[in-house]
Amino acid sequence: MAQPRNFLVRESPGGVKALIVRGGWDIHSPVEATDSFVPFLTEHGFTVEIADDLGAYADSALMAGVGLIVQCWTEGQLTDEQFAGLDRAVRAGAGFAGWHGGIVAAFARRDYQWLTGGWFLCHPGDLVAHTLTVTRPDHPITAGIGEVALETERYWLLADAHNEVLATITFPPEEPWREPVEHPAVWTRRWGDGRVFVSTVGHRMSDLDIPEIRTLTERGLLWAAASPTYVAGALDQGSGPNLAPRFDPEP
Repeated sequence: MAQPRNFLVRESPGGVKALIVRGGWDIHSPVEATDSFVPFLTEHGFTVEIADDLGAYADSALMAGVGLIVQCWTEGQLTDEQFAGLDRAVRAGAGFAGWHGGIVAAFARRDYQWLTGGWFLCHPGDLVAHTLTVTRPDHPITAGIGEVALETERYWLLADAHNEVLATITFPPEEPWREPVEHPAVWTRRWGDGRVFVSTVGHRMSDLDIPEIRTLTERGLLWAAASPTYVAGALDQGSGPNLAPRFDPEP
């Protein structure tokens, strides 16, 4: 296993450890994209480590105490041991978060897709002008965001009914579906004691730089990290991620 690279910018005493796991197909700029979120995480009190090898998930010492896993890995191969380590961490309370192909086109394992709640099938038309529509304006991730104009890939995917959908996109009538089809684009879900956040937007860095997309993605990372198994105590003691006043981790 490649030794995870320490990307620590600022260590917060008692802060939550965030592990970024990145790699796979480089069309989704896994290094540049994840690097762009590191300052935000450290500003909110996380200690950040980066792994460029999926073996990180099977490293029990590395995974111990991880409060947030941010994954950007497209079209990889996840072994049974690696998946077990990831699944165990999330069920125990670690947050799991990501965007676009780095999370829903990552691994062709049904157990992994069960954890994330979705699986990419295709993106008809490639880069297409369309609108992301928030369906849960009352949720802290999407509060204050209504509609977002996009010109990027539209993800047609299979999604789990267990998801709490926060935003959708709509495919207009085209061949061969011939009628409008609404697909989830941003969702959350609970998995054991952990929280999962998924956004399908983020094919290019320019997508992640759209203010509304950057905001909801950053909020999604914080929401995923807010598992009650450790955050409630950390906040009471004045340590851990600085979620207030910019962010309320509920619901």
